[in-house]
Amino acid sequence: MTKPALTAQDFADAAATLGCSVAVIKAVCQVEAPKGGFLPSGEPVILFERHQFSKRTGRLFDISHPRISNQKPGGYLGGQAEHDRLAEAVALDRHAALESASWGKFQIMGFNHVPAGFDSLQSFITAMYESEGRQLEAFVAFIQHEGMAIFLRDRRWADFARRYNGANFAINSYDVKLAAAYKAFA
Repeated sequence: MTKPALTAQDFADAAATLGCSVAVIKAVCQVEAPKGGFLPSGEPVILFERHQFSKRTGRLFDISHPRISNQKPGGYLGGQAEHDRLAEAVALDRHAALESASWGKFQIMGFNHVPAGFDSLQSFITAMYESEGRQLEAFVAFIQHEGMAIFLRDRRWADFARRYNGANFAINSYDVKLAAAYKAFA
């Protein structure tokens, strides 16, 4: 079930809106979802964040369901198995589960649906299932809302990675990966 991929015009429009180069947008794509925004099933790529689910449910399921509700990040299985983990969490608390996954080509957390330009969590999720173009629109809105465009414009990779991926960005070398991806696309 193939979904429409990003076009050259999509990249150009996003870069113009954010005031950065197309290579910058492509670098973020490469680092966040190198295989694209969708699985072969047609579902968006996700990562279910068990520590977010634990936090959003007041640690209610940490003992009974430690695989999907845990104060420690991790437990990732990748690909389709992430949707299985999400489904298990949805059965316990749908809203908290959907907020606790990062969605699509740009891995935007569900709890960031408003800064990403959506009035409701469901409208955000629906858009994530539609196309990579909608995923890119959410990314652009999120970057604008959070004031991160300057980091992309100036290629301040560590500043961007810290804000976009969190304080522990260096553990996964997000800034180094962004710089390398940018160099490849520039």
